[in-house]
Amino acid sequence: MKGVLRKIFHEVRWPVLFFSVGLAIIMALLTALLPKVLGDIDKVFEKLPFIKPIITALLGMDPGDGFTAQMMQAFLWVHPTVLSIIWAHELMYCSRMPAAEVDRGSIDFLLGLPISRWRLYLAETIGWLISGATIICVGVSGHLIASSMLQPQMRPGAFAIFCVVANLFAVYLAVGGISFLVSASSDRRGRAIGIMFAILLVSFLLNFLAQFWQPAKQVSFLSVMEYYRPAAVIQSGSFPWFDVGTLCGIAFVAWLSAGIVFRRRSICTV
Repeated sequence: MKGVLRKIFHEVRWPVLFFSVGLAIIMALLTALLPKVLGDIDKVFEKLPFIKPIITALLGMDPGDGFTAQMMQAFLWVHPTVLSIIWAHELMYCSRMPAAEVDRGSIDFLLGLPISRWRLYLAETIGWLISGATIICVGVSGHLIASSMLQPQMRPGAFAIFCVVANLFAVYLAVGGISFLVSASSDRRGRAIGIMFAILLVSFLLNFLAQFWQPAKQVSFLSVMEYYRPAAVIQSGSFPWFDVGTLCGIAFVAWLSAGIVFRRRSICTV
């Protein structure tokens, strides 16, 4: 198993480094620039009213008539660029095995190693958890460095940031678990990535339509973003136990199902 972990490290170390540095830079820039950009958001709402539902969908709550400093900080955590970097890593990583291995014809060699499929799957899972935690932690460090230069009233408390990061990591787990399940059922990496991209796109669309369309609101619980509400977490100052628990439950069920599929299915390159 150590050999497999070493193989994973050598294959993903550079992408993880680039994603980590990129996320840190983006979060630092957003932390410094969002207060200036969103300072006159009320005027933007007046001129472009369709912008408000989009921001409401991202934040998970109505920003109201005044866009406070707390709302500005919450928008950082749901910014599409931040989520895209994290999810791009997941789609790249979770589609590696077995979909990418089948694609490049190396799955026979990998399954021929003196290690069970479950242990191989656990090794991939360890790499997924460590790489994701590394990227998110480095990204948060960029935010903390930039926020130290802001006025104290612009900075959420340490506990609020911890709660939001925990919720974000739970989203990471849920998306990764589903990605593993899609990859375990696929023979082509492009197809697996395409399916996951469609799932994430539908999740965003449901979250947006639920703001003003009742049928979408009734099925909005199917969206991953329904359980990620940084604005509400920062405002309440309480840990989002239900949302984190729901996302972790989805992650565990999807991850376990992926492991069972990977263990039982017939895999070959011929």
